[in-house]
Amino acid sequence: MKVVLDASVLIKWLLADPEREAHTEKATDLVMAVGRGELDLILPGHWLVEVAAVLCRISPQTAQGDVETLHLLDWPTLDTPSLYRVATRLAVELRYHLFDTLYHATALETGATLVTADAHYWRKAGGLGRITLLPDFTV
Repeated sequence: MKVVLDASVLIKWLLADPEREAHTEKATDLVMAVGRGELDLILPGHWLVEVAAVLCRISPQTAQGDVETLHLLDWPTLDTPSLYRVATRLAVELRYHLFDTLYHATALETGATLVTADAHYWRKAGGLGRITLLPDFTV
């Protein structure tokens, strides 16, 4: 199964602090499943920039090391004109930030499932398909 994990899920995995973030264990399970080859991961090209920006804000003491580790993972990305067309259309239609719609567009363009912890985005975009909330996803 092919998945897209958005920044909300990746941050939960990185922080691994259930007192600070709900569903960190679920996020960790997903990333571990990717590492074991049980799930195929694809991410939009901007993912590392977005995650790094969040880390700098919420975990400045570990941000540099975390970003270096993430870079070494060398996860596959999608960065095509078609992806940006779909993401831009979603951003306009949903009145949502392009950084968020890029993850969903990646899922729509590749036949993957977007796994998100962003319930607000899921409520707005759930009817478009290829998206599930982190607590509802099963490997």
